[in-house]
Amino acid sequence: VQLQASGGGSVQAGGSLTLSCAVSGFNSDNYAIGWFRQASGKDRELVSVIGWSGESTYYEDSAKGRFTISRDNAENTVTLQMNSLKTEDTAVYYCAASKYYSGNFVPRQTNQYSYWGQGTQVTVSS
Repeated sequence: VQLQASGGGSVQAGGSLTLSCAVSGFNSDNYAIGWFRQASGKDRELVSVIGWSGESTYYEDSAKGRFTISRDNAENTVTLQMNSLKTEDTAVYYCAASKYYSGNFVPRQTNQYSYWGQGTQVTVSS
């Protein structure tokens, strides 16, 4: 089982980055994929989640209107398009897989995710 996050980098505030999560080793069709981030000295926090079909998505307030999550099950990839980046978006971003996402429940805690990628650094400078 492997999730591999990529696409991080350094940008100026207002810029954009696209993160990708490549999923392999399990039937990801049954799992929601979430993006978390962890800034230095802070807890890991949810950014966005996409359901197994790609039709249902959830965004934390910090990401609404700026980030877009999508998935391609044929390619086993999940993408997080990040626009209008702010300095407070600076963090290590992780993708993770959860079985608990439904129309009535959004897994927002790290212990609700079974598999994790290794993280990719996003640095936004002013």
